[in-house]
Amino acid sequence: MANAGDPLGTGLVASLARPGGNVTGLIMAPDLGGKRLELLKELLPRLSRVAVVWNAANPYSARVFEETQRAAETLAIELQSLEVRSPDDFDGAFDTVRRKHTDALVAVEDPLTFSRLKQIAEFCADNRLPAVYGLREFAEAGGLMTYGASLGDLYRRAVGFVDKILRGAEPAHLPVEQPTKFELVINLKTAKALGLKIPPTLLARADEVIE
Repeated sequence: MANAGDPLGTGLVASLARPGGNVTGLIMAPDLGGKRLELLKELLPRLSRVAVVWNAANPYSARVFEETQRAAETLAIELQSLEVRSPDDFDGAFDTVRRKHTDALVAVEDPLTFSRLKQIAEFCADNRLPAVYGLREFAEAGGLMTYGASLGDLYRRAVGFVDKILRGAEPAHLPVEQPTKFELVINLKTAKALGLKIPPTLLARADEVIE
């Protein structure tokens, strides 16, 4: 695994410390859901209602949504759950956002939402909706802001697992590892199009600014 969601919840491994089978590698970080909401609040201090697009068929996405809910309670933000299970669900989710007059949007990273990254970014641009995403690729596609694990770093570290296994190590005895490198990417061009001024303190923390 190079960027798995929830191998424990789906039964791929017996535990993260001792996988116990033929699968090991690296996983994503579900606890970042709260951090993304904090970033939106820093950008939009008067933020009160946020829609969250997440794949309800993916245990990892459910864990991210739960973490986002906890942060929303602390930040006094009302969350609007937009559950999607297939590509056909996105249009209905977007219609809900329009009707509810949402202040901002969070897109939880997973294969389904990633396959629709341009559609999501274009929807937010067309409706002047600030949004935060989990993978830098969303910012490269026109999304406003992303915060999440570096896929490039995960792929590089996955090579180490391959090397150990080819040298005779058993996957069952190689602990599953979590991300150690995280990226905050801000698309300044998108911010300007939305009429948003990014706080200097937020820009200073960005690993990359797209202009």
